[in-house]
Amino acid sequence: MQLGNFSVSLNVKDIQVSKQFYETLGFSVFAGDIAQHWLIMKNGDATIGLFQGMIDKNILTFNPGWNSNAEPLDSFTDVRELQAKFKAQGLQLDVEVDESSSGPASCMLKDPDGNPILIDQHV
Repeated sequence: MQLGNFSVSLNVKDIQVSKQFYETLGFSVFAGDIAQHWLIMKNGDATIGLFQGMIDKNILTFNPGWNSNAEPLDSFTDVRELQAKFKAQGLQLDVEVDESSSGPASCMLKDPDGNPILIDQHV
């Protein structure tokens, strides 16, 4: 099962302070808008999202259809197919995709420890 490009979305208290901290670790801004309180930062293939006031908890994020540079892939497993596999395996979803839709969509579930996992397809 291919979930897509992986990143961690972090709930940060002060995006300026967090940006500076992660730059010290070798990350650089890849996308986002600091004025809107969100940034995507990369260090090689490692990707983190910084979100101030936008999410309640840190989230494991997977992006079907993207490589590590947010470029579309020729072939990938659609979020609706992933959702169907999760359900077939008895997993509970907190947010579901309309299975009759197509294109960008997302679903969300939690791991056994309550950590949110977002499957967020942008293509």
